[in-house]
Amino acid sequence: MRKPLVSTLAAALFGAAALTGIATAPAAAAAHEDTPPSFEGTVALSNCSGSVVKLKHSRPDDPALVLSNGHCLEEGMPGADEVIVDQPTSRDFTLLNADGSDAGKVHSDKIAYATMTDTDISLYETDSTYKEIKRKYGIDALKLDAKHPRKGRDITVVSGYWKEKFGCAVDGFAHRLKEADWTWKDSIRYTMECQTKGGTSGSPVIDDRTGKVVGVNNTHNEDGEMCTLNNPCEVNEQGHVVIRYLNAYGQQTYLINPCFGRGNQLDLDARGCHLPQPQS
Repeated sequence: MRKPLVSTLAAALFGAAALTGIATAPAAAAAHEDTPPSFEGTVALSNCSGSVVKLKHSRPDDPALVLSNGHCLEEGMPGADEVIVDQPTSRDFTLLNADGSDAGKVHSDKIAYATMTDTDISLYETDSTYKEIKRKYGIDALKLDAKHPRKGRDITVVSGYWKEKFGCAVDGFAHRLKEADWTWKDSIRYTMECQTKGGTSGSPVIDDRTGKVVGVNNTHNEDGEMCTLNNPCEVNEQGHVVIRYLNAYGQQTYLINPCFGRGNQLDLDARGCHLPQPQS
């Protein structure tokens, strides 16, 4: 969860579950059979990566959405139980061409949704429509997959910040992933080829076969520590903790689709929407 600059946030330890050991590195993934995704549609933030994404109900004239991590907010990391909805902001994103060159800027005046509760996502509403971005820059938005990602599938983490790609496969899923004060559910665990780094936070995790976004990159265990900042640990259904040194993780994004309706407007009360809601 490290940004390019060193965070000053103090890390809290989780001591409730019993440590069962440090996991060994998973076996290397098979070589990719599919063509890796390009940089088209990805963006660079001031401190992270992201992507322009199109949802199930998105239309060409809808305001385009930018997907990144909740911990990438310029306003600071949300608290463990905090959910941010329709918050004013002013942020620019550098849009990339397929070859990784800068295409231009898109701007947002609103954080449509952001949280680090159960997941680690932020969605910015931009002041450009998908049609306007296509007409001005020739860039198509990435499509968000509506299905749960599959174990064993080849994936690529595409960082707009570094203009770098990380290819690997889905190694499995963490029942609970704990890092400092935060807990995330059903996180994507990568095979070890994806050695992400600060600045890759918020990068889209793309299924090489479909070309769709199945997750958003958010953290990896840097030092082999137990559940501290930048050192996430896995907790299974029985409460046992496993540390996977140098393993990287992402958060699934299929849950986003049911929560946005016509006009790309957030509706947390929509049928099938299970994203955390703001506390009343």
